[in-house]
Amino acid sequence: MTTSERVVALDGVELTVFEAGIGGRPLLLVHGYTGRAQDFEDYFDRLASAGWHVVAPDLRGHGSSGKPTHEADYSLDIFAADLLALVDEIGFEHFVVLGHSMGGMIAQQFVLAHPDRIDGMILMDTSHAGLEVDPVLVEFGVEVARTQGIDAVADVMATLEDDPLANDAYKRMVAEDPAYAARSDRNLRAVSPAMFASILQQMSQVPDRLDALASVSAPTLVLVGEQDTPFLDASRRMAEIIPGARLEVLPGGGHSPQYEAPEAWWAAVSGFLAELDVELFSAAAPA
Repeated sequence: MTTSERVVALDGVELTVFEAGIGGRPLLLVHGYTGRAQDFEDYFDRLASAGWHVVAPDLRGHGSSGKPTHEADYSLDIFAADLLALVDEIGFEHFVVLGHSMGGMIAQQFVLAHPDRIDGMILMDTSHAGLEVDPVLVEFGVEVARTQGIDAVADVMATLEDDPLANDAYKRMVAEDPAYAARSDRNLRAVSPAMFASILQQMSQVPDRLDALASVSAPTLVLVGEQDTPFLDASRRMAEIIPGARLEVLPGGGHSPQYEAPEAWWAAVSGFLAELDVELFSAAAPA
């Protein structure tokens, strides 16, 4: 299988999009805050080989996609609107979505607004509500981004010792492969300072969607690394309230278990997609 890269022009922004398995069942992969589409690149071909048409965009303000300069140009609703425009442009009438961290919040926004478009959902290391963030650190990060730019933010973050996402799984990966930390740093330096500042302020103010998620009818898998402490309880709550949802706590995984616990992550994701594929095929088969 071959992964291709192209730019898709939407209203007001251009998104860089990676695709593999064109013609297969539609699957949208949505990365997290300060991430990018290539956070899933190790799995593009494997998913395509399993029969999925993989589409993974760099969200606006991230990676190689367009970077509007105003903070008002960034919110979960705006990200979700971009995804709607993207799937319409690509031709996905119905699709499965996997959202990681902030991407999982965007996926929740999308499924609640457009439930008829989602055939299945994977919520990965994410939450149904805003995150608890030290307001002093938020104010400092916003000020640095606004006045000194994203490289200065990355330089400061490289010195932090109390990052809640830098758990033992992350530290193990860094010790085994120094390029792992370099990837995160490179992703961060590729984002818009306006996006960084805007979303950092909004992350603690996201309205709680837990009750609303009880209306979700799409088959749902909730994934979380066992060491991803900030998201464990939220993952359990989402799995409990979404009808028929399955919870998978991945041994050895942190906030990015596709890297930190790849075998467990792939088993959970590919198993869910295989079951879903059978359900979709059966539903679409003529009586």
